[in-house]
Amino acid sequence: MKHHISRALLLAFAAGALAGCSENSWNNDELKGFEVPEPTQVETIEYTMTEADYAAVASNSTNRSLAGEAGVADNLKAVGTKLCFSDIIPARDYVPAWLGSSSFAYFTLTDGSAVKLTYNTAVSPSDIPAKIESAAEYTVSDEDYQKVWDSEDDYIASFAPSHTASASIPGILLTALPDAAEGDYAVVRYRTSSADPVFSAPSEPEEPGFTLSSVIGNAAVDDDVTINGVVTALCSQGYILTDASGAIFVYCGSKFEENGFSNLAIGDQIVLNGTVAAYNTGLQIANGSTFEKAGSQEVTYPSATTFDAASMANIIARTDNALAIYGTMTGTVSVTTDSKGRTNTNIIVEGSAKAQGSPYGMLTADKSKYSDGAKVKVTGYLINVAGGKYCNMVATSVTDAASAAAATASSRAATETVPSQAEFAVYTFNGTRWTAAADVVMPSHADYQAMGQRYDNLSDEAPATLLPKFLKAKYPYASEGDTRFVAYFYFASSTTTVRCDEYTFNGTDWTPAATVTTQTAQFVRTGGKWIYDPNVTITLPAGKGQELSTLYFQTCVDWVKSQIDDKTGATYVTSYGNNEYYSGTSAYQGNVDLRAASARAQYAAGYADMTDEQIVATMKQRFESEVMPAALSILHPDAEPIAGVDVIYTINFSAYNGSATTPYTATYKVTGRGQFELIECTWNSDK
Repeated sequence: MKHHISRALLLAFAAGALAGCSENSWNNDELKGFEVPEPTQVETIEYTMTEADYAAVASNSTNRSLAGEAGVADNLKAVGTKLCFSDIIPARDYVPAWLGSSSFAYFTLTDGSAVKLTYNTAVSPSDIPAKIESAAEYTVSDEDYQKVWDSEDDYIASFAPSHTASASIPGILLTALPDAAEGDYAVVRYRTSSADPVFSAPSEPEEPGFTLSSVIGNAAVDDDVTINGVVTALCSQGYILTDASGAIFVYCGSKFEENGFSNLAIGDQIVLNGTVAAYNTGLQIANGSTFEKAGSQEVTYPSATTFDAASMANIIARTDNALAIYGTMTGTVSVTTDSKGRTNTNIIVEGSAKAQGSPYGMLTADKSKYSDGAKVKVTGYLINVAGGKYCNMVATSVTDAASAAAATASSRAATETVPSQAEFAVYTFNGTRWTAAADVVMPSHADYQAMGQRYDNLSDEAPATLLPKFLKAKYPYASEGDTRFVAYFYFASSTTTVRCDEYTFNGTDWTPAATVTTQTAQFVRTGGKWIYDPNVTITLPAGKGQELSTLYFQTCVDWVKSQIDDKTGATYVTSYGNNEYYSGTSAYQGNVDLRAASARAQYAAGYADMTDEQIVATMKQRFESEVMPAALSILHPDAEPIAGVDVIYTINFSAYNGSATTPYTATYKVTGRGQFELIECTWNSDK
């Protein structure tokens, strides 16, 4: 029964009564020996707390004293601003004083009254995001790929259909992270290709029927040239063309990689027509050149020049325009952001006072290798000098400088010959083996590109806007209640970190997981005070992904596994570990599965010589009298009897019989600390 009483009217009446006469004055003067009875107002009401109510709870003097003594005054204050209770400030402890104050709309209720109060309480967040955000990060190295492909020559710096990431990464992490403990996470960066490479022995640069020209070595600015050459390197803005006399950079513009390298690959034999130009003391073929493919061949690189401090000092001092120089540069990556927000990536070579290396036309697949502070060995072509000190390199390979297995110039494994893309994943350690973390997804390079990001990260408010769309595209067949953790790279204050957010699918959209839930609890007034009524009603909605149902029924399943299966050798619990046919509880479906055929199929020996009706009756009895009481003991170990009051737990649940899902209610009395005894279950009325 709901009542709406004017609080102002009640206050006015009370004030008028006090002002008009003293206690029992009329009785004392007119009716000797007669006591005026105290007014009574015994009602049961339903009430939902308002914003003002939470503020009143936080400012209540009794509550402030209670919180002060417990050292949680700030947490109490937060109730008024966050509009919810918490594990630290539970409603059961801090609501009674407010109900007994004039701040409560029905403060005139007397003993015997009850309030069914609906309020907000904070949900304890999953600890998975925090663990992932503090997890170790590991980038699969060239040495790792060589072990995967079992060769220092015939390998690519990528996984492929015949050598998958899922099969290889667990072993790589086991070696790379030897001190990992059970429950640890790792964020892994790697590359993968959709096609397998084809390895063959090195061949001569020329194939029969195609003769390299000797034009490049004599090229001069403004010459119109025809070059028979081989593509020996690719970058995002062009490629290196090599003939019998030298190598030159062919400039194609900023959309070259985006347009698929114009279908070029390392080893392609082409006949090029173009004009020689110069840029930053480097000769190049100007934009607008044309070519025709003549075939393809294996590429053998010349002996590499070492670009050290001395040689780079000479290069930046040159005044003549030069052809591309093949060599290696080893140094430390420096990533900076200028005043216009542009990111600059350079390579600091030890001992060099001025000259620095700079990746030119950095390939998308290589960007993750150039992380700030990384020690790298870049092999490729130095094509020009920008700003009087930046030696621009078109890379053929980028490796960890500390790796002893750096590819040699004559290697048969040119890492750019097979297209690959950057991928990212989260793995977790169970104490023995690394496995891909369940329900955790990371956007790949392609995903970041699809989200319109220039780099493989998000910034500012982008996660809140883009991640729901990413999940919707990633999981087009998601069911209501599904949850996913999204780990991603976040860029802020010139630093990239890993973040992880939890999302839930509401049937239409992916939304951030709830941090506050609504609860209803009963408070009763007795002895002049409001107290929390310990009677508990728990509703377990049927269906997948129902958090509360999953918790209770999984506890039932786990109890059967530990107390029945492990002790008797029975196999009532399915291989998935989320439902059992001893009593029928299913954490997967959020109900009690009473299908006799399924129970018999799971463990025939347990139901030998029983009819379907007997199987169902047995499972019901076990659920109501054995399994659910055990789960309640585990989940509510602090439940205690209260003198003079029957503490009752009411469980609303559903059962499935193969054709219909029917709601039922089971009630239990608390008979001891954490001990529950069945009172009744409504399915028994079906008999």
